[in-house]
Amino acid sequence: MDTKIDKEASRAAYNLVCDDCSAVICVTFKYDGSTIVPREQGAEYQHFIQQCTDDIRLFAFVRFTTEDAMNKKSKFALITWIGEDVSGLQRAKTGMDKTLVKEVLQNFAKECVISDRKELEEDFIKSELKKAGGANYDAQTE
Repeated sequence: MDTKIDKEASRAAYNLVCDDCSAVICVTFKYDGSTIVPREQGAEYQHFIQQCTDDIRLFAFVRFTTEDAMNKKSKFALITWIGEDVSGLQRAKTGMDKTLVKEVLQNFAKECVISDRKELEEDFIKSELKKAGGANYDAQTE
């Protein structure tokens, strides 16, 4: 059975995370049968991490606020979580299904595929965003 995505609901969840006035900074997208749907929304990154168990695969769209000496910006990450206990067939299918997710979630600075809980650390993701983010004024001296 081919996987589908609920585009309307997914787009609404995506827009909520993109809105700097919204308290929601992350939304997860999980499988409901053969359809990918938005599920949990959260105002804290830890809420997302708690959902990443060894037996599931999910997608997350997360807003981070990054700062350097001159700027404070919102940056976005698309995170694909694949737990250690997910079968090889489901792992492979997740890669193909991600193309459906990327049709809706189009504006992100960094894309991560993660199976190791250490790589879920907020500081690790922020450092990856900083590398991908262009101008970095922290290196400038006054």
